[in-house]
Amino acid sequence: MNVKTRLASQSSIMFGMRLVGAGMIVVIQAAIARLWSAEILGEFLLTMAVVNLLAMAMPLGFQTVATYFAAEYRANDQGHMLSRFIFRAYSHILIAATIIFVAGVYLSSNAGVGAAQFFSSLISDDIAFVFSNFWMQGAILACAVGVVFINGAVLVGLKRPYAGYAAEVLFRPMLVIGAFVLALAIADPSGRLDVMLWAFSLGYGLVALVHFSIVLSSVRRLPATGGAVENDNARWWRFALPWVLIDLATSFFFDIDIIMLSGLMDKSTLAIFAVCTRIFSLVAFGVTAVYAVALPDIFESAAKSDDKEFNRKVGDANLVAAALSLVFLGVILIVGPFILMIFGPDFLAGAMPLAILCLALVVRSVFGPAALVLSINDRPWASVPAIGVSMVALGVGNFYLVPIWGLIGAALSALIAFVVWSVLMWWTALKITGVDVSVFPRLHQIITQR
Repeated sequence: MNVKTRLASQSSIMFGMRLVGAGMIVVIQAAIARLWSAEILGEFLLTMAVVNLLAMAMPLGFQTVATYFAAEYRANDQGHMLSRFIFRAYSHILIAATIIFVAGVYLSSNAGVGAAQFFSSLISDDIAFVFSNFWMQGAILACAVGVVFINGAVLVGLKRPYAGYAAEVLFRPMLVIGAFVLALAIADPSGRLDVMLWAFSLGYGLVALVHFSIVLSSVRRLPATGGAVENDNARWWRFALPWVLIDLATSFFFDIDIIMLSGLMDKSTLAIFAVCTRIFSLVAFGVTAVYAVALPDIFESAAKSDDKEFNRKVGDANLVAAALSLVFLGVILIVGPFILMIFGPDFLAGAMPLAILCLALVVRSVFGPAALVLSINDRPWASVPAIGVSMVALGVGNFYLVPIWGLIGAALSALIAFVVWSVLMWWTALKITGVDVSVFPRLHQIITQR
């Protein structure tokens, strides 16, 4: 089976897994909007945005480069080095969790009233509501999500993508359903979201521990005949720290955006936009899955300094991702309004914003994985200026466009930020490494060969 065929087939299977899981999430979110209220749905989605950002920050970027190092150490028979890497990654979560819980207990006590009031004055009222009412559940859930982030990245690097994504794409949605049903059955209306978050956080904590045991078992089976690399600790940090910012600009872009918009929209309108971003994220996973399948092979080629194979594999991944992006855009234009109607008639206002957001997938696929190439060439920090400019573009766009055009303005701001980030990253990678990571070189090669 050639690379393009394998990428398409495996990414289709993983997209199917995500589709099943996301379908469950859509049903529950629609049920929250219809049975509880759009405002409560907004609170739930805002809580999840805060949880995701905390979970991303807790490993200090090690989850973002775990796939790379897992693939490298597996290829070089350095299982002992991978054991050291994951020990460091999980220890970061343990330290961060301790700090969060100590701070949470202090701020919620009588002794911390003044500090809590000062903290609340720095954030929007909606974010303050999340922290004051759901901090304990959010902290437990953030720890679990952070552990699953590392677990999944390591397993993908070890060529076990299905095991890597199972916890997030299947078990997480199943737990959300179970938590919702439990809250609906035993809690009064005013306390249902609280009960739901408790059930979800504790359940996902157990899933994270089981997932963690799978990682340990997989790592222990790796050969350890390759030599140890004494200075890899510095290399871990050099790769990981800038990737925190890179991940913010990609995987957690909309979590930041939702938090920004919490001060510009009411909860009901925020819920509509948040639902659009969640549908977009589902569609985006179909594109991300292409790169997830290709990453181990790409990293192996980089580790072996096989530039020709590296460029070919990146080009093939770009072609498949770009083609899928166009297909997904067409599908969203047709079925997007019907999906939004599940949440209620008011959510139809998100049809056009959702289509605008999906244009970003095409842009990202066309300009390729520039951040990946910069990291492989030991220049990950070169990504930071592009990320900073795109975040500024997002903030400025939200500030000026949202008050004028509402949901459309929010979607346009996000699209502008995606375009700015993708173009600047492509240009940076081209200037620094001389490698054109866009879809065009491979497309030109295929055309000329014919």
